[in-house]
Amino acid sequence: MPSVLITGAGRGIGRAIAQRLVSEGWTVFAGVRDEGSAPPGTSPVILDVTDPQHLADLPGALPESLDALVNNAGIVVSGPVEGLSPQDLRSQFDVNVLGLVAVTAAVLPLLRAATGRIVHIGSLSGRISTPMTGAYNASKYAVEALADAQRIELRPWGISVSVVEPGPVDTDIWRDAPSTLARAAKSLARSTQDLYSPHIGGMRRTIRFVQRSTVSSETIAEKVATVLAARRPRARYPVGRGARLQLVATSVTPTWLLDRVLAAGTGIPARIP
Repeated sequence: MPSVLITGAGRGIGRAIAQRLVSEGWTVFAGVRDEGSAPPGTSPVILDVTDPQHLADLPGALPESLDALVNNAGIVVSGPVEGLSPQDLRSQFDVNVLGLVAVTAAVLPLLRAATGRIVHIGSLSGRISTPMTGAYNASKYAVEALADAQRIELRPWGISVSVVEPGPVDTDIWRDAPSTLARAAKSLARSTQDLYSPHIGGMRRTIRFVQRSTVSSETIAEKVATVLAARRPRARYPVGRGARLQLVATSVTPTWLLDRVLAAGTGIPARIP
């Protein structure tokens, strides 16, 4: 049976991917923060992608040859860029970028042994940047850039690198988005809260709209299974018709017009007196 390590496998997209691959006969090593959260049928691996000791122990918890790695672990830091602290940015990049790089480096010898595959769970936010999620956008843009470099660097060993790019997904991240935004707003200095109150109000309305148009975690899992079964995996896999349409629309829309559309869509006024 082929083997795969999935990070962030305890819930949401990672859990759905693990369950899908188990059903297809994969030996799934579920990277989880606590053993009890591992999906049924998987082999749990205690893995916080920001913990140096967990990363050092990781190869020893896996077989000598690994057929695939799915880098799924991720978090969202929201708020206006002006209000982000250095720690906010570190937290965002530690998990979404540095953790992804560290896990990949830790298991690359095992992937080489199997001529394996790497799948990064990116986001439409790595192709289209939106207001109030600048830190998250930046981290997902970084994933796209790293994947492009890795795809060429690892080609001599036959290791493919693909990015799966979902739009909004029906997971805890979007279900909890209103409270996440509220916490982000509360953490801002009072003067910054006052400056960005129209943006915060617009973002609340945007979240309610987006929550009605999410795709399921199972849809993402199906796409990952497709990537892992592909004879020649593509570099990028947008998920859902809506995501593909957005990419096409933004590619032909002038930047000045796209800025106006995104501002209007998130309730940001043209001018603040």
